Amino acid sequence: MNLGPSLILCLLLAPAVFGQPTYSKEVSRIIQEKCQTCHRPNDVAPFALLTYDDAANWAPDIERVVTSRLMPPWKPADDHGKFKGYRGLSDEQRQTLIDWVQAGAPEGDPADLPEPLDLTSQWALGQPDVELQMAESYTPPRGKDMYRCFVLPTGLTQNQFISAIDVQPGRRSVVHHVILYLDSTGDAEKLDAADDGPGYTCFGGPGTGLSAGNGNLSSLNLSSLLEIGANLGGWAPGQRPEKLPDGTAMYLDQKARIVMQVHYYSTRQSGDDQTKVGLYFSQAPVERRLIWMPVVPLDRRGRLSMQIPAGAKGFDVKAEFSIPPISLFDLTAVAVYPHMHLLGTAIKLEVERPRESPEQMIAIDNWDFNWQGPYQYNEPVKVPAGSKVRLTCTYDNSVDNPRNPAVSPRDITWGEGTEDEMCLALVGITFDRENLLPLNQLSAGRLKK
Repeated sequence: MNLGPSLILCLLLAPAVFGQPTYSKEVSRIIQEKCQTCHRPNDVAPFALLTYDDAANWAPDIERVVTSRLMPPWKPADDHGKFKGYRGLSDEQRQTLIDWVQAGAPEGDPADLPEPLDLTSQWALGQPDVELQMAESYTPPRGKDMYRCFVLPTGLTQNQFISAIDVQPGRRSVVHHVILYLDSTGDAEKLDAADDGPGYTCFGGPGTGLSAGNGNLSSLNLSSLLEIGANLGGWAPGQRPEKLPDGTAMYLDQKARIVMQVHYYSTRQSGDDQTKVGLYFSQAPVERRLIWMPVVPLDRRGRLSMQIPAGAKGFDVKAEFSIPPISLFDLTAVAVYPHMHLLGTAIKLEVERPRESPEQMIAIDNWDFNWQGPYQYNEPVKVPAGSKVRLTCTYDNSVDNPRNPAVSPRDITWGEGTEDEMCLALVGITFDRENLLPLNQLSAGRLKK
């Protein structure tokens, strides 16, 4: 049989044509799963990736950032803990995106497109059960750090357990981070009333009776740990909300006020901010409260202390939290939230159990301040009584660090300013012996004797 030249060429090209990925069939599904939670209107990413035209327009950049593994942003090292919400690409997904771009970014048949995600809500987890907002907007001063606290009455008529929180900064360009404290004393409202303008200035914490992180952290007992954990977490750039596992939640007393501490930092221009908070109630019976336990560097008197010498590269700051050797303190780590500022390059957390070798809880080898937040374990990590939780933070305080805000490096100490530093890991823990299920009403619960 005599085949014409055109037919022969078509047969030779058929495998490549029919084997190449298209946007409609393969690429859209990868982008939907890994990219659209951030690359959508009014979110953290600088542009949307919702349509073929969006993706085709950014195709060369997509190839560059996935080849370099810059995107999607997923900071934890693969061999140091397994976490929910994994945003990294598999090797197959990465190659599919590269092949698609190199083939000219073909659209394919629109009939192959998946059902679009519902991205109509500004909230990543959907509409929250309670949405709170600053009573009025606040304009922070330009060119310096400002910590401002805003009292948010919840309007609750009964105690609740919180499965997740989300924060929507009103002006992302000036909001450095947010911490949500709880106040049942009424102190925050008094401080607010005594300060002109919206909210009140609150460097060092909210200044209330239950201020997480206040005081001496060198010793640990049950009441102090519950006091340290008197917050609902917070928000930092790049953070994505996750609901806690069924049976675990944060406790919110109906009488408590949420004190939203906002750290503002604007180097160029300021503007009005009116940040929102979304609360999601637990939909399953709650057995254990989640409490955020801080691991921070302390001096011999139990005070926050660290120093990074000017010009130092690869400089380590270490911290340790010792769990009392009493069975009441058998703990389980559900999540971990590492935090540093601009000089940080790497951070790792490990647990050393009695008579066991250390286990890595999380490691981030290429720290980026713009991508941080809590990481929830696929399988919670046991932290039995007598364990030691150790934190190592690594810094580059030299002129070679492009993120160093100082033209001439100086000694850096612990501080709340953006140009200061922190070495911090908040570990979301539960008490193994706590059981709230028998309670007839929502309450703070009690520990078994």
